[in-house]
Amino acid sequence: MREKIVLIDGHSILNRAYYGVNMGMTNFEGLHTNAVYGFLNILLKIIDEEQPQYITVAFDVKAPTFRHEMYEAYKGTRKGMPEELHEQVPLTKDVLKAMGIQVAELPGYEADDILGTLSARCEKEGLDVVVVSGDRDMLQLASGRIKIRIPKTKGGTTAVEDYLEKDVMEKLGVTPSEFVDVKALMGDSSDNIPGVPGIGEKTAFALIQKYHSLEAVYADVDNVKPARAQKALAAGREMAELSQTLARIDRECPVEFSLEQARIGKLFTPEAYEIMKRLELRSLLKRFEAGCQTQNSVERTFLYLDDLEGAELAFEKAMEAERIGIQLVAEDGELLGLSLAFGEEDVYFLEASGFLTGEYLTGKARQLCLRGKDTWMLDLKEALPYLDIEETEGVYDAGVAGYLLNPLKSAYVYDDLAREYLELTVPSRTDLLGKVSFRSALQDKKESCITCFCYSAYTAMASGEILLRKLRETGMEPLFREIEMPLIYSLYHMEKEGIQVEKEALRVYGETLQVQIERLEIEIYELSGETFNINSPKQLGVILFEKLKLPYGKKTKTGYSTSADILEKLAPEQPLVAKILEYRQLTKLKSTYADGLAVYIGEDGRIHGKFNQTITATGRISSTEPNLQNIPVRMALGREIRKVFVPKEGYVFVDADYSQIELRILAHMSGDSRLIEAYHQAEDIHRMTASQVFHVPFDEVTPLQRGNAKAVNFGIVYGISAFGLSEGLSITRQEALDYIKQYFETYPGVKIFLDGLVDSGKEKGYVTTLFGRRRPVPELSSSNFMQRNFGERVAMNSPIQGTAADIMKIAMIGVDRRLRREKLRSRLILQIHDELLVEAAEDEVEQVKRILKEEMDGAAELSVPLEVDLNTGYSWFETK
Repeated sequence: MREKIVLIDGHSILNRAYYGVNMGMTNFEGLHTNAVYGFLNILLKIIDEEQPQYITVAFDVKAPTFRHEMYEAYKGTRKGMPEELHEQVPLTKDVLKAMGIQVAELPGYEADDILGTLSARCEKEGLDVVVVSGDRDMLQLASGRIKIRIPKTKGGTTAVEDYLEKDVMEKLGVTPSEFVDVKALMGDSSDNIPGVPGIGEKTAFALIQKYHSLEAVYADVDNVKPARAQKALAAGREMAELSQTLARIDRECPVEFSLEQARIGKLFTPEAYEIMKRLELRSLLKRFEAGCQTQNSVERTFLYLDDLEGAELAFEKAMEAERIGIQLVAEDGELLGLSLAFGEEDVYFLEASGFLTGEYLTGKARQLCLRGKDTWMLDLKEALPYLDIEETEGVYDAGVAGYLLNPLKSAYVYDDLAREYLELTVPSRTDLLGKVSFRSALQDKKESCITCFCYSAYTAMASGEILLRKLRETGMEPLFREIEMPLIYSLYHMEKEGIQVEKEALRVYGETLQVQIERLEIEIYELSGETFNINSPKQLGVILFEKLKLPYGKKTKTGYSTSADILEKLAPEQPLVAKILEYRQLTKLKSTYADGLAVYIGEDGRIHGKFNQTITATGRISSTEPNLQNIPVRMALGREIRKVFVPKEGYVFVDADYSQIELRILAHMSGDSRLIEAYHQAEDIHRMTASQVFHVPFDEVTPLQRGNAKAVNFGIVYGISAFGLSEGLSITRQEALDYIKQYFETYPGVKIFLDGLVDSGKEKGYVTTLFGRRRPVPELSSSNFMQRNFGERVAMNSPIQGTAADIMKIAMIGVDRRLRREKLRSRLILQIHDELLVEAAEDEVEQVKRILKEEMDGAAELSVPLEVDLNTGYSWFETK
């Protein structure tokens, strides 16, 4: 069997990958990674399929040469490489170097010239050659032993077209060498080959199929038919000859090449694995992890302790250590073990068995937390049910610290922290344990378990000092110590308390929805004239846009789009569409709330949801399992769901809601005197804005004008565009532009402030809240207009939203502390956006109201007053 070499056109494949894979892919550093990801997928796919012995990747290197100057003379208007793609070229070369793959470059020559030369040399040496490129120019290289493979990537999926010489002739009707002359005639805009004006693809192929060369075409140009083509050829001869030169690949360029260096060795090296981790290309990590199985110096120190004497000695040493790391390993409310780190060579895992009972281990862990020295963990909130400690000085969460330093990541797990702060590449929990439970892993993968849990404790301990130093350098240490760490305890208290749900009322609510859903189904079938699957966008699209011929039909590969924005345009004039929208709302209410909430009700009749503080980039708290922050309030029937949330016997709900907190923050941060004065006079801010924007007396503002002004007020906070405002208010874009212009003329300080945020974001790469929270905005430096535009909106609204989040967190902590310090039975149970919900003992209501008002009012000192609306009720519904 002959040996085989794969030759890859680096820039071409990167370019294909860049436009074929999600352009939003970035790693924790903000580096774009979509092209690298797509390139590696294609590379590994080709290697798997071809099983070559050799591989080389060629890249363009621009330098002034005669041929290059000829290119540039024509390609002077060539569109430059996007910055997000440009930054991925060196990243790709780093990966290739780490994999031991030879890179071929030659100043003044493009990759196709290098590949043309190398393919000719390797064919002559007796090798089978596979050339991989997204450029169809490469078809001219095809022969009986040179195969051209052209990948096409879309949505992360890659398909490859293959061409040997016979395939080119069968599919195109010309030989590979003749294909050069076809391109000379018809041109190729993707390759910036001009071709002959007036000669299209069909004519070009017909001419070369007849004459077999460009020279022969011009030798008989006077007899070319039709006359239009003859005239075009005569006028465009010089362009045809230039295009032929541009299209023909140089097969004798002086590139240095070593076949031995091209030999494939160990591709999945530890160095390559480390780069994969850095770039966060998780779906590729499995292929590279085998090369990273050797233990590093840290891992060799991990010890398993199962005897009481050894455990006592370890805990005794840990008590004296200046800084330690702890990881509790628990499942289904039972402690399974504990990992402990207090030095480079003191990292232990203690399994809860024998004399080392769960009670013994949690007792020791509690003592360590209370010893008054630095104790670091990952996910402290999950450990609190076992530690049974309240706010404790010196106990820190490394994940929360990592979140503050980079809030754009999706998770803050030990392997990410180790790589980012310790420059250490370690296997992740998934690498070590897969998706099995801790209990199963301890039985079947004990060694991997020990490694996993020890890394968690070690990383928390070793990165702690670095994290604090970086927080200090960025000015976020007070934010970490005074807001985010105390918040962990408040969130834990809310999760522990939960909120009571009337199961029977929830069931009846679901039945009511089902009756209405079935009624709507009948009405929809009657109006459409047939039965169909209302939940199928494809079937619905056929009904609306083919059978009923409704406007706004946008056909895609899978059928017509039936998205909410399209249906909402049709609904006012089409009863059928209005009912479909209502049907969708009701089915969502039933599946998400009536049916979905029931799953989360515990044995105590309460839902104990999760509150997350490291999810949103702005600092807002999010809610999951279930998402109680997303309980619908706009639909009357949606609001009804709040009736099933009730206080326990002898208690009442007290609800406190910040009024227009983000607009008040905007007034303070912008320093706009007119906006500040309006709040001090306690005027209706939306009515006042309407009066100013629409030039009508304050007392004559109509409800419609006030509603539009309200949309503008809140739209400004969220960086709304004229297009977004026009869509939201159903007005023209020009009217929306006029509204925004009038708004900024009314509040000039706001315009100056928002522009300043964008300028500062571009200069620094981030924006900040009043409390110093940073929000990186890498999109501001993007060469892509849409991403840049998105970055500008983020730069404008993140400081406002983030400040609101910070104020709410301060208020939550204050309320939670006061309720406990004053030894009340009342407890904070929910935080929903700008709202706090307290389950208050009936005899403590007035005291609870006072605490809520004092803590929420006093959470920040602004140039405008913070206003809190207080309501009580015997259901969540009644408080609104």
